[in-house]
Amino acid sequence: MAGEMVHLEIPAGNTAKAKEFWGGLFGWQFQEYPGSPTEYHMTRFSDAQGGAIMEADGSKRGTRVYFDVDDIKAASAKVQELGGEAGDVLPVPGMGWFAVCKDVEGNEFGLWQTDSSASMPE
Repeated sequence: MAGEMVHLEIPAGNTAKAKEFWGGLFGWQFQEYPGSPTEYHMTRFSDAQGGAIMEADGSKRGTRVYFDVDDIKAASAKVQELGGEAGDVLPVPGMGWFAVCKDVEGNEFGLWQTDSSASMPE
């Protein structure tokens, strides 16, 4: 459903410690996501929602929430139309498309479009 929160990313300098904390707090079970360019450990909250502990990239930033959209390109354009910033639309092969964005106050968030036919560009 468009606008529903579907994914949460928590950056960590020590992913093992972060997995222990969040797993201990909520009982989350993590699986490493293969093929990611950085360390990325995914968990499911429900059939439609999940999250990940990810290796921090060195920049200081907080948790990033992803929102479901019906059309990633149209939603990215709408972000820009409303004065925000929208990054490139990128694939997660076999799962869908995402774009990292910023609102008018500089807060990061993501857009997500589920699409099992998503693949890397050739």
